[in-house]
Amino acid sequence: MSDNNKLPVIGQQVTDLEMEVFHNEETKKIKLSAYRGKWVILFFYPADFTFVCPTELEEMALSYPEFSKMNTEVISVSRDTVFVHKAWHDHSPAIKKITFPMAADPTGTICREFGVMIESEGLALRGTFIIDPEGVLKAFEVHDNSIGRSAAELVRKIQAAQYVAEHGGEVCPASWRPGGKTLRPGMDLVGKI
Repeated sequence: MSDNNKLPVIGQQVTDLEMEVFHNEETKKIKLSAYRGKWVILFFYPADFTFVCPTELEEMALSYPEFSKMNTEVISVSRDTVFVHKAWHDHSPAIKKITFPMAADPTGTICREFGVMIESEGLALRGTFIIDPEGVLKAFEVHDNSIGRSAAELVRKIQAAQYVAEHGGEVCPASWRPGGKTLRPGMDLVGKI
């Protein structure tokens, strides 16, 4: 857990933060509200030029076309500046595959807002936050920095969140995949496997 940071609350609107990003070979400022109407994944990681981070970010880059088809934007976030993001993008074959925005958080404001700041280290924990098209937090997970995440599992979580949003009253059981059975509270399984 981060030092004295509170995690955001599921079901609440996230703060409409402005952030500077490196995206498509340029730097610019964006606001989370610019993505209203889309699902958003905020993908926090400790730092550029590290060991586990490029494996996660490369996997996210390879999954990005699938996320895009699901009306989902990915924004990676670290404490590095946009200039460090650009240098990493220019020099790492894995990071060069990234076509989603890479947000810079050198002051730690975004990391603190989402409760993933490790104050004693000046780094972020590995945090993944799923925000719906209205700007409401639907899911998150926070890992120790020694544990990498799975883009495939994140795709599944987005699919489940979107299914539930589109099918009021139904919920997705463990390991649900599109086409699988869902549940209605107080009723039996719905659909086919």
